[in-house]
Order: sequence, then structure tokens, then C-alpha cells
Amino acid sequence: MATYSFQNVQASIVGPGGSFSLGYGAAVADEGITIESAGEKDVMTVGADGKVMHTLLADKSAKLTVRLLKTSPVNSQLQAMYDAQSQSASLWGQNVITVADTASGDVNTCTSVAFAKNPTKTYNKDGAMLEWEFNAGSLNSVLGTY
Repeated sequence: MATYSFQNVQASIVGPGGSFSLGYGAAVADEGITIESAGEKDVMTVGADGKVMHTLLADKSAKLTVRLLKTSPVNSQLQAMYDAQSQSASLWGQNVITVADTASGDVNTCTSVAFAKNPTKTYNKDGAMLEWEFNAGSLNSVLGTY
């Protein structure tokens, strides 16, 4: 029987102004880390006679969301990184984010990564999380086996 645990999730960001962990131990919220393709991989064109043509697109772009508890010290590190990188186009989009599950062998590597926006900050009764959204130029994934 296979078992999943967030304890096996190692994630990191490396780029101008910082290099630190985003995975287990970084006060990640229950909602965790999400990696999704940003664009379609296929365009299907239907001809006048009903025949179809598939077009394989070279798009490997992705969107990442890292959700941290409001009290996570990583929020401060990411904010400092965001502030520094947003000062110059030469620093923008230079991050690499890696998310791996050491138990299964999953490895997701995102390159040419930029902050999508400054996170929304909510101050409420129960405490909140900050959702750090990123745009990646390229996602390469290897899914392991349990």
C-alpha cells in the first residue's frame, strides 16, 4: 500500500535576492502547493468535412501557487525577493522553483519563473494564509511511482 505525506515534499526557490525552502518546514498552509500548466498542449481544428487535425504546441508554461500561513517567516523572504526583483527587468523572471516528493520520486522543475503579483493580505479573526503566485516559462515534470 502506498502512502503520501507532505513531510516528503521538498520545495525551493532560487533566484536574485534569495534561495530558501518552500516545502515541509516552511509553515505551508493545508492547501499546500499547486503546479498547473498555463497553456494548452493541443489545438484541434475540425475541417469542413468533419475530419480533425491536432496541432502539438510547444507551450511548457506553468502557474505555481505556494500557500503559506500568515505567520510563516518565508513570507518575509518572498516579499524581500519580490521587492528586489521588481526594481529591474534584468532581475525579473530569473527564478527556479523545484517541488519534489522524495517518497514517490516526483520532481517538478520550473524555470524562468517570475512572481505573478504581490499576494493579497487578509487580516481576519482566525489568521489567514498568503498565496504566492508565480508564472513559469517552462515546467519539466517527472512523476515517480509509489
